[in-house]
Amino acid sequence: MKKIWCWAAVVVGASTVIIAQQPAAQPPVIPPVWVGIRPIEPPATPLASEIASAAVTRFSFIAYGDTRSAGTANVPGDGDILHPEHGRIVERMIAKAAALASTTFPVRFVLQSGDAVLRGQNAAMWNVSFTPIIERLTTGANISYFFAVGNHDVTSMPPGDPQRALGLHNTLTAMSKLMPPEGSPRRLSGYPTYAFGYGNAFFLTLDSNIASDAIQLAWVTDQLEHLDRARYRHVIAFFHHPPFSSGPHGGASAAPLPGTGQKAPDRLEPQTIAIRTLYMPLFRKLHVGMVVAGHDHLYDHFVEHYVDNGTSYRMDTLVTGGGGAPIYTYAGEPNLGAYTTANAAQGVRVDHLMKPGSTPDANPHHFVVVRVDGDRLSVEVVGTGPTAYTPYNGSATIVLSDRVS
Repeated sequence: MKKIWCWAAVVVGASTVIIAQQPAAQPPVIPPVWVGIRPIEPPATPLASEIASAAVTRFSFIAYGDTRSAGTANVPGDGDILHPEHGRIVERMIAKAAALASTTFPVRFVLQSGDAVLRGQNAAMWNVSFTPIIERLTTGANISYFFAVGNHDVTSMPPGDPQRALGLHNTLTAMSKLMPPEGSPRRLSGYPTYAFGYGNAFFLTLDSNIASDAIQLAWVTDQLEHLDRARYRHVIAFFHHPPFSSGPHGGASAAPLPGTGQKAPDRLEPQTIAIRTLYMPLFRKLHVGMVVAGHDHLYDHFVEHYVDNGTSYRMDTLVTGGGGAPIYTYAGEPNLGAYTTANAAQGVRVDHLMKPGSTPDANPHHFVVVRVDGDRLSVEVVGTGPTAYTPYNGSATIVLSDRVS
């Protein structure tokens, strides 16, 4: 610890003498109360490796996020009880996987886009409220599980912050048996950043809390640049902060500027800005086809269209934050004028394919089933509310394609 010296002036006769006193006392370092994190047990049957699954072109996977409790005072939540809404979601997942098991599109794994628990620094929240529910999927239903860190898991502070360090430690320990190990080619060592391939699809997760981190960006770029695109027809990125959202985190300003009648600029979070400026150009360059995110506790769907070397592409962005956290509602359209202008050279256009509802009842807790069918993807949204959730003009499903037939 660096010493801070105190100095004192002493008058001796007509002269003033400066003398050094003892170092100023520093406050003692109080370590956190240590509680061990129990790693989530993996399925008895691991997901088939990249090599072993090379011929697979038809399967399904499930995506969801934001499973934390509300943190309401005097209401049992993470660290006290098994989260009831998250439990219902997982039971519906297991039922859906069982229904698809004998079809051409069996569920092979689950993606979670972050915010597992209310405070990732609190070990009891993992051990008591999250891990037992996830093990219903992994050890109970033999389904693999892949996790991306959220701000509630590791905070939004930069690397080196003590609270981030503790949250990151807890997260990595909980997920240590589920993600590629340190030192493997598909893992950025020291980060919760990794990738895996299955069949004709490649999946990559990053820590969007530190989206401006140069090392992480370099590693993600290297993974995508060296990908066998003849095999991997679909590239899917999943992380916590969405590039676009019409929920409370989307930055929309509902009030006009005083005296102008014009909408105020969006209040974008730094993570969103970094995703838009660093990762979306990379994803266009290397033709990432889907982004799965959370952060806003609702379902939202945007499509970015662009042109690269004369060919038109689409990138679907799903916001699926309905895993049990307090429900959010539609807050307003994000102002994407500056974004599309900055990327006009590629003809970027962002369509809002479906919008969340304006009431909690219209935004039930949910998950999505993504079907991989050769070169096509489709999505089915499964809600846990009292009525069927059909956000696509009265339907729960949609094919993600610009082709007519």
